[in-house]
Amino acid sequence: MSDGRVVLVGAGPGDPELITLRGLRWLRRAEVVVYDHLAAAELLDEAPAGTLQIFAGKSAGRHCLEQSAINAVLIHHAQAGRLVVRLKGGDPFVFGRGCEEIVACARAGVPVEVVPGVSAAIAVPAAAGIPVTHRGVASSFAVVTGHEDPAKRESAVEWERLATAVDTLVILMGVGAPPRIAARLQSAGRSADTPAAVIHRGTTDAQETVRGTLGDIAARAARLRAPAVIVIGEVVALRSLLTHPLLDAVTLDRR
Repeated sequence: MSDGRVVLVGAGPGDPELITLRGLRWLRRAEVVVYDHLAAAELLDEAPAGTLQIFAGKSAGRHCLEQSAINAVLIHHAQAGRLVVRLKGGDPFVFGRGCEEIVACARAGVPVEVVPGVSAAIAVPAAAGIPVTHRGVASSFAVVTGHEDPAKRESAVEWERLATAVDTLVILMGVGAPPRIAARLQSAGRSADTPAAVIHRGTTDAQETVRGTLGDIAARAARLRAPAVIVIGEVVALRSLLTHPLLDAVTLDRR
């Protein structure tokens, strides 16, 4: 008898080996997999032969399926008695609209389980040799989106408050936004000399890290495209210590 449910699985930050064991177990039982463009393609091979695979990827300005259509697909297949795995890059609750999908399923009476994922907000900086906290350097960090709902009249992110409120800023979906963000942070008191980095396709073989300062990182990383994670704070300067040759075996930096 089929499960007739939706399992929201965090696929991790890019490296297919960073999915959780629980997420992998559900994926190997799936009858339908609805996946996004940040989930590693290799993970689809873990689903049983004959599993229906539906691409529901989104990127800036390009939506394969609108969110309402994704919700409808999940509900339709679950109500037909199928085990649906919704495979989302990173963690589904970190700017992943996972909560919206859970609410839609709950309202339709569809059972839902959530399998948390390894968030790119922490894993990608770590893979580049950048800890988001470090004793004596950074005791706090904030994760912020660089891409908000275009329907909003104004940004809900209070960059001026964040500028000096936390030690480390991690910005997801911020490609194209560094000039604007850097200007607002500097105008609010964050030094232009603050170390900064942009990490492209973190945790994968295509990982590339560009370092600079808050004042020049926008120009230095202008050629990088999504997906990328931006890190601003003194912890970025620790990268030179954590990419020592003796640490190559743990692949802190794949570049």
